[in-house]
Amino acid sequence: MRIRPAKFLDSRRLALLLFLPFPIILFTFMVVFPIVEAVRFSFYNWNGFGSLTDFVGIENYEDVLSHRHFSTALKNTGLVVGVSLLIQLPLALWASLVLIEKSWSINLLRALFFLPFMLAEVATGLIWRFVYDAESGFVHSMAELFSLDMPHVLGDKLWAMPAILLVVVWKYFGFHMMIYIAALQSISKDIVEAAQLDGASPWRIHWFIRIPMIKSAIVITVFFAVIGAMQLFDLVYSLTGGGPSHSSHTLVSFLYQFGITRMKLGFGSAVSVMLFFACVAITLWYQHRLSTTQQYNDNGVGRGADE
Repeated sequence: MRIRPAKFLDSRRLALLLFLPFPIILFTFMVVFPIVEAVRFSFYNWNGFGSLTDFVGIENYEDVLSHRHFSTALKNTGLVVGVSLLIQLPLALWASLVLIEKSWSINLLRALFFLPFMLAEVATGLIWRFVYDAESGFVHSMAELFSLDMPHVLGDKLWAMPAILLVVVWKYFGFHMMIYIAALQSISKDIVEAAQLDGASPWRIHWFIRIPMIKSAIVITVFFAVIGAMQLFDLVYSLTGGGPSHSSHTLVSFLYQFGITRMKLGFGSAVSVMLFFACVAITLWYQHRLSTTQQYNDNGVGRGADE
């Protein structure tokens, strides 16, 4: 028995009417409403209690931009983004190319590299606090072994942020590596074998075949790295609390320290709104870049098929 198109469309409309309202309501209350409220709070001098009466306009935004520690938080967030893009992702790509083959030893290495990502951020921070401990930590022990004068890493302005950056690379490196491995394994073996028969070296196969064919995966990891850097909080707060002397704050830890803990929710809302729109801009860029990459790949496949 064939289903008539009109009846099929009616059943689809009925299904949409039945199932769409709940996700829309949930999205409104969980996403749209908090964003609207944060924007509203950012125009008031409010401590979280009572009604909103002290309207200050854009004064909170001016206070954020002129705050003496905001530039430090912005610089540190930029450092996390830079290290993620220039060190973490290239290392993850290199490791994925090395570990693309399948064997028990390679699978073990993949699991070891991916394991840090499975740890909670707070647990990771506590583990590395022991590593950096000034009295009995691994870094201090190695410095003593080689008779080096090593300061307390997390208590020194010069060393605190590099120490956090090392932990960020260590924790999220395996996640990006696994994305690249999954993308590399989706490449047809026939393409690689044809290049090998033509005498292409492993380096040329990687550079001219494998890496261009996983461009979409690279764009995805860039997006994850940038958004993750802008939202970095748990690692920073469990390692240094933003110290010493507020020198290791990121944007989110700055928001927490000077907005929430000091009951300046209007100030904190202004930071969160600025951070939100920055993330929206990056997301729009990502969507545009991903669609452009997909269109390029589709055109390439189409040309290859026509030829």
